[in-house]
Amino acid sequence: MDDKEVLLTQEGYDKLEQELEYLRTEKRGEIAERIKVALGFGDLSENSEYDEAKSAQAANENKIAELENKIRHAKIIDESEIDTKTVQVGNNVKILDLEFKEEETYTIVGSTEVDLSQNKISNESPIGKALIGAKKNQVVEVHAPAGILKYKVLEITK
Repeated sequence: MDDKEVLLTQEGYDKLEQELEYLRTEKRGEIAERIKVALGFGDLSENSEYDEAKSAQAANENKIAELENKIRHAKIIDESEIDTKTVQVGNNVKILDLEFKEEETYTIVGSTEVDLSQNKISNESPIGKALIGAKKNQVVEVHAPAGILKYKVLEITK
């Protein structure tokens, strides 16, 4: 398993813990019940319900191990230490795409908390990497598959 530090907000850490608790209790119980029912069908060599339930059990146990590893290597971002002088994980950043003259606001998060529907981008993504350490009014270059994109940092907030 990967022993890399996992950056998380307190909210992200709490979500991981809730998901882990659900997988350990409710989900394990549901899968165990499916296996029990499937065993009642008899011959396991041609029992697709049993095979599916065992596959679900393996996937659930893998997910549990993955979450346990993330929690074990979690570094919770102390929001009181986040400043707005330079972009860092935990900041909201308003940027201007210099080519298309469009403004966008992103929240910089650790890779575990990425949610593009809420404009939460990873500090490891091309834009996230380029923004980390940038100051207000600084122009950053993002090396993306489409080429080099330029953004101006308009605002940094918590």
